[in-house]
Amino acid sequence: MAKRLLWLLWLGFITYAFLAAPPNQPNTFPLIQNLVNGHWEGINPLVVALFNLLGIWPMIYSCLLFSDGSGQKIPAWPFALLSFGTGAFGLLPYLALREPQPEFKGQKNWLIKLLDWRWTGTILTLGTVGLVAYGFAGNWGDLIEQFQTSRFIHVMSLDFCLLCLLFPTLLGDDMARRGMANTKIFWLVALIPLFGPLAYLCLRPALPEQEQQQYPLTLSQDAVK
Repeated sequence: MAKRLLWLLWLGFITYAFLAAPPNQPNTFPLIQNLVNGHWEGINPLVVALFNLLGIWPMIYSCLLFSDGSGQKIPAWPFALLSFGTGAFGLLPYLALREPQPEFKGQKNWLIKLLDWRWTGTILTLGTVGLVAYGFAGNWGDLIEQFQTSRFIHVMSLDFCLLCLLFPTLLGDDMARRGMANTKIFWLVALIPLFGPLAYLCLRPALPEQEQQQYPLTLSQDAVK
């Protein structure tokens, strides 16, 4: 049932974005270019912050995705890469296809070690605090107006909200892989948008590695002869 709901959510979001959201505005492509290139003069700081936070969210998810994907039949990295450009559009198929993964088997590679590092969470948190502080100097009335009239701003805002809501789908297994059986922590992280997941990345215990079994070297009787 959960998988079906995720597929329905994915299809519904795509359908809404292209058929029911406000129309595209003539300045959408120049706006995206300026946001990507860092030419933010004349752009509402709230739009700048929202756009850049949609780059923070894929990093937050990646800190859970790659350890989760190490035990899945499907690799996580294509969906993680897609999420940097498409947000929840690229992430939802993985969430619908994955199986519960409460254990981490094997050894951590360099990428999982980097994403598991508490300083990674700290750096993401500092960047987020800076973006949020920058955004609060913006014009909320202008953002609401753009949300109602611009497909880009409208879908981007909904994508941000959806990424906040989907985080618990990975959180439970990530906590289990670290031996954290505390429902209060789960709900505290899940119910605080953005900063709950960031605090979790900063404070969670390291992912334990499974010790590889060592087998004694033995020689057959034929080899001895």
